[in-house]
Amino acid sequence: MSPARKSTKRASANRPAHAADATIDLARLLDIVAAFPRQTIAVVGDLVLDEFVSGEISRVSREAPVLILRHRRTEAYPGGAANAANNIAELGARAIPIGAVGDDEGGEKLLDLFRAKNMDVSGIFRTGERPTTTKTRYLAGWTHTTEQQVLRVDREPGSALPEKIERAIERKARAVASRADAVLISDYGTGAAAPSLVRKLKSKLLTLDSRYRLLEFRDAGVTAATPNESEIEAAYHARVGGDLGKLGELGARALRELGAEALVVTRGKDGLSVFESDSAGARVASHSPRHIPIYGSETPVDVTGAGDTVIAVFTLALAAGASYLEAAHLANYAGGIVVMKRRTATVTRAELESALAREAAHA
Repeated sequence: MSPARKSTKRASANRPAHAADATIDLARLLDIVAAFPRQTIAVVGDLVLDEFVSGEISRVSREAPVLILRHRRTEAYPGGAANAANNIAELGARAIPIGAVGDDEGGEKLLDLFRAKNMDVSGIFRTGERPTTTKTRYLAGWTHTTEQQVLRVDREPGSALPEKIERAIERKARAVASRADAVLISDYGTGAAAPSLVRKLKSKLLTLDSRYRLLEFRDAGVTAATPNESEIEAAYHARVGGDLGKLGELGARALRELGAEALVVTRGKDGLSVFESDSAGARVASHSPRHIPIYGSETPVDVTGAGDTVIAVFTLALAAGASYLEAAHLANYAGGIVVMKRRTATVTRAELESALAREAAHA
């Protein structure tokens, strides 16, 4: 990896004029992306199957005031922790997913999707005691119109993971964590990424994306976390809105209480904000917080799974030697790319490099 160069100011039509942080070394970011294929990332967490059922609106039902859809197709994609692992694989790195699926059709679909990418599935344990978490989105449209989501049905486990599956996940996670370049924790609340497990992992770099219990990972050895703004608000029962002062207060508090070195708060159309602790050492690139404006359009096509892409790229970049600010910039580019795709999408290394090259050409 080449040493960091002096940052150069860049301007882009994709950036609002009030951007608080518009400086980054694009050549350095390209060097980091080039190092992605040399990384191995363990992804420990809640594996989800995302289903999309598409239908053409045929008429309104006589039985009730509801649309009748003529089925077109059903598509399946990795979701949750599985989506994070899928993004890592698409970026050229080695992903090792660790978690549980049901002994059912959904579990088999997820395993097949991973095997098709030659992914190591030895850390995915099957159980007949609860189903694979499946989120089914129903999309409706006319013949020549864009489909719109009209309904989502979630099938989630109603019970805790069996004790033997918890033990198997712990054994695998501890073994892989000790040799991986980083461990990514993806906690969607279904039991595979409990704080008690994370506290037992020994890893030089551990990142966290927790949907519902961010602060329960206090003192769990988390290096950095990527909550969204609503998760920060929920953690402290407070409202941020457009108040950057309030965001700064809550972000700094979460960073301190987690005992982490960095916190990246994703903010939708407002981009993301990077907080770094005084103990972050050589990775610190600037004073906290730094606000990075959104890359690309403020009108996304589909935000499904965008958070998984953000933490996947952020983790990979850190493993490849990026500072927290550099890793956040790369995650921001990736998020801007993936929300312009339909379904639960991924970003490829070629797409990320192309976006950086375009930015460099307009700098």
